[in-house]
Amino acid sequence: MKILHVIGSLSPADGGPPEAVRQLARASLSIGVEVEVACQDSPDAPFLSGLTFPVHALGQRWLGRFGLSPRLWRWLHQNASRFDGIVMNGIWVFPDVAVRAAARHSGKPYAVFPHGALDPWFNKKYPLKHLKKLLYWPFQYPVLRDARAVLFTTATERDLASTSFRPNRWNSLPVSYGISEPGGDPALQIETFLSSVPQLRDRRYLLFMSRLHEKKGCDLLLHAFTRLAAEFPQIDLVMAGPDQVGLQAKLQQIAAEKGLGPRVHWPGMLTGDRKWGALRAADAFVLPSHQENFGIVVAESLAAGRPVLSSNQVNIWPDIVADGAGFVDDDTLAGTERLLRRWLELPKAEQDAAAAHAYPCFAARYSMKNAALAIRQLFE
Repeated sequence: MKILHVIGSLSPADGGPPEAVRQLARASLSIGVEVEVACQDSPDAPFLSGLTFPVHALGQRWLGRFGLSPRLWRWLHQNASRFDGIVMNGIWVFPDVAVRAAARHSGKPYAVFPHGALDPWFNKKYPLKHLKKLLYWPFQYPVLRDARAVLFTTATERDLASTSFRPNRWNSLPVSYGISEPGGDPALQIETFLSSVPQLRDRRYLLFMSRLHEKKGCDLLLHAFTRLAAEFPQIDLVMAGPDQVGLQAKLQQIAAEKGLGPRVHWPGMLTGDRKWGALRAADAFVLPSHQENFGIVVAESLAAGRPVLSSNQVNIWPDIVADGAGFVDDDTLAGTERLLRRWLELPKAEQDAAAAHAYPCFAARYSMKNAALAIRQLFE
């Protein structure tokens, strides 16, 4: 079987969806499914090197993230017939329309992964963008309606998606989601990270690792930390991730004004051994996000054996609580402060118990191989 994944960009700076495609491609190969990826990145983009599956980088993405591309349209129409199925990753973009048209032209089935983009939170938070989406819905809705399945990472994401727009009739399919088993030498990974941030040697720290964006609640986390820092002088905060909207400078200024500059660290986007080292050495991973359909980095933290402190807007939070692998609270400043305090006041034996539950939670629930199997079955 051959499956084509289509995505605007495979850049790690775009967060979870590109990582999900990479993980799905690797998991699919492990079950005998050939995978190719079509994207709109430049063919010489450095993050495309070393991949274990063919990538067709078409290098044309007009009108910003919308990604208008006659080149992609032609390529899909010329190549769709080579595949048993097509998976479109993302919505509200031109490649959606192109995938539907090419699939109908070739008689091939396709599925759509919205990756959280149908969550009603966006409609409330960004009313102007919501108006634009309403105007675009007559073009977006047929893409979802005609798909063999619209793939959701949790039942919660599926149910929320049905409340966002009308009409809303499509074939929903929740699929098990996650990552591949992390490899490498844990001690070497920790040393690689600490060598890049030597101020953290012999320091405990809480780790935020995601895009620096208000959706992720990183401002809540920093403000909560400033309220607790004097009371818990033994702990630092690491704010790791790409700064796509210019938020880092504002957050750094807040830390400096509170006299906490030396205790808040900004290593940028972490990949490879630096990423896994940062996770493995952390006290806990913190994600007070306002909206997460899944949260790949949550699964990564659990895979690294570290407990998770999340908001109740991360849709897999019930799993974390049920497995004793972390704590959950509201996506507010008060909720984030309670979340940190609960962890920091916890006796070490109970912290160690939460950490011991992290990897079993990952192993039981979040293997990407299960998602690959579900997609293969969808197209068989």
